[in-house]
Amino acid sequence: MTVTSPSVRQRWDELRAHEGPVDPVALDEIWTQLETVDAGEILGSWKGFAFATGHPLQRRLDKTRWHGKRFSSVHAAQPLICADEHGELFSDVKSGNGEASLWNVEFRGEVTATMVYDGMPVFDHFKRLDADTLMGIMNGKPELVLADGRHFYFGLERE
Repeated sequence: MTVTSPSVRQRWDELRAHEGPVDPVALDEIWTQLETVDAGEILGSWKGFAFATGHPLQRRLDKTRWHGKRFSSVHAAQPLICADEHGELFSDVKSGNGEASLWNVEFRGEVTATMVYDGMPVFDHFKRLDADTLMGIMNGKPELVLADGRHFYFGLERE
């Protein structure tokens, strides 16, 4: 496994801490420097966060109390692990229109782990910052995932 350079890690930490707005171009620059990851390597539970780009999906995730994602196997992925009013975690199949599976899919010229939603034409592509941190870009039908021509960017940290 390639180790992420200290400068990329530092830039990641800066953008994550930035209260907004974060320029998606800066996130794309990080993405190009990260290592691809195989779908089978990311199994487990992940705590998620959105980069503060102003993308409308961030507000929708905040309303659902999005906690993260769970990949039980490549055939059983839960894209929207959310917290109920009591703080209990559950898979929000209503908001996600079902659940998902993991595949290795080409995105921007590289094959990397990708979560394919069961009930809508949406893909979450992942690359590795380190063994316990992933960067994600939501992709799919433009009317579902793009805002002003920009993708939704997020991070996952292994629980």
